[in-house]
Amino acid sequence: MSIAVENVSFAAGNNIVVDGVSLDIDKGRILGLLGPNGSGKSSLLRIICRLRKVQSGIVRLGEDDISLIPRAALARRIALVEQQSSTDTQLTARDVVGLGRTPHRGLLSSRSADDDAAVEDALDRVDMLHKANQLWQTLSGGERQRVHIARALAQAPSELLLDEPTNHLDIQHQLEILSLVSRLGITCIVALHDLNLAAMFCDKIAILREGKLVAAGTAGVVLTETLIEDVFGVRAHVERSSVHGRFNIQYRLGQRQSALSDLPSEGGDRTRQSS
Repeated sequence: MSIAVENVSFAAGNNIVVDGVSLDIDKGRILGLLGPNGSGKSSLLRIICRLRKVQSGIVRLGEDDISLIPRAALARRIALVEQQSSTDTQLTARDVVGLGRTPHRGLLSSRSADDDAAVEDALDRVDMLHKANQLWQTLSGGERQRVHIARALAQAPSELLLDEPTNHLDIQHQLEILSLVSRLGITCIVALHDLNLAAMFCDKIAILREGKLVAAGTAGVVLTETLIEDVFGVRAHVERSSVHGRFNIQYRLGQRQSALSDLPSEGGDRTRQSS
């Protein structure tokens, strides 16, 4: 296994955020981490890269207990792309991506030609090379997200953790980023809200609810109509797509959603076709 989480729990104050979760992912595979808001996805990612201290359980990278890996070695191995990150410092997109090379340099070392090449390549792979010299504060939300992913790529990790990497991105860049991640050939754990994107790009899916692991397995096993309604509170129809061959989820209007759809539109009354 590349990453193994063994009966891990974490609490913030008296609130249990991650509750006895066990899961694993093989080397070079993509694990999609799904669940409603507040289910513990982001906290679990932070636990895996040791930004949160577990109260019980073990996280392993290969055979190594993550708590015993030196910080510098861990930083060279794991890259985390978080949902939101900001700075008031006047940095260009190239400067931000260059931060990904920090674990590979000594404390007082300057950037090498290899560092510069890694930064240029990372920017190019996320379609941001043309914005390399633009100040961070002037970038759109989607552009900042792509720069953060480029920073992680420049780090050259063997394990990549992404917390909602498609947040703020248009459909084209959502597909491009996840396609890129799927071609990296490294171990990835991706927290997502979009079940269809998870079914398209993830080798394995884990579902969290209220900090507990509800199900884990392939999309065909995990993303059932019963589980989707139970965990996410929506009715759905699941079938294999004739376009890409992966499972596709089509949502139906449930009782709560139907009540909202009965509201008149701006132009007056609207007719709703029942699913």
